[in-house]
Amino acid sequence: MGCKINSSNPPILCRFASTKPSQRIKKVALSSYNPSQQDPVSSIITTQQTDRLPNVYTVNFKTMKACKLGISRYPEFEYNAEGGKGTGTGTRKNTNGDEISVSFDLETLYIPPLTSATTTFLGLPMPPFLKIDIVPELFQGSIDQESGRVDLEFTAKFLFSVGSIYRAPPLLVKTVLSSEESKGEIRSGRGERLDKEGKCRLVGVATVDPIDDLFMNTFLALPTECLANLNAVISLSTL
Repeated sequence: MGCKINSSNPPILCRFASTKPSQRIKKVALSSYNPSQQDPVSSIITTQQTDRLPNVYTVNFKTMKACKLGISRYPEFEYNAEGGKGTGTGTRKNTNGDEISVSFDLETLYIPPLTSATTTFLGLPMPPFLKIDIVPELFQGSIDQESGRVDLEFTAKFLFSVGSIYRAPPLLVKTVLSSEESKGEIRSGRGERLDKEGKCRLVGVATVDPIDDLFMNTFLALPTECLANLNAVISLSTL
């Protein structure tokens, strides 16, 4: 579940140095004319201007290699999610604050499926013809530029299929992918905050409810928990 515009401006890394908007002094010269005086009367007014931080950003999200997925009490899958991407919009919550609200466009959000080419289990590739497609339905949250903390709500359908022989009903997964710790009853993980290059690790534990499929309910021991552990890069650029 590794995680769906380009801008002519160079990307802004998500974690910035602790700087506050600077203030500039501007002097404005005014003059007025008095009929009783031959020369105009001049005066200078001093004003302060504040350099404000940008309020709107384009947010780019990419998933990388070295991701992991786990469900129930089975060992974790090793998952190469390289090639996953998505684009969204970020809005600064307060004019001079560090927290940015982000929302990704689902039409741009792509997450590679789990197949024998992308996923291994106990050191071996997934069985041929077995495929798990990931269809995002929600991806939004917040990024703190100062601390590097990331919290993104993620909702997606997981579609299990074996060639054209078998297709299970969708498994709905809802979680918060976080750079902090995520902990359930049987699954847990700890993320990593954004560094200066925009790299981070996002983790999220979710409860997976039973579906209308006896085989999947039994095989996965539903209801159960799943864990996503994603290696990702997030960058921001001004519009």
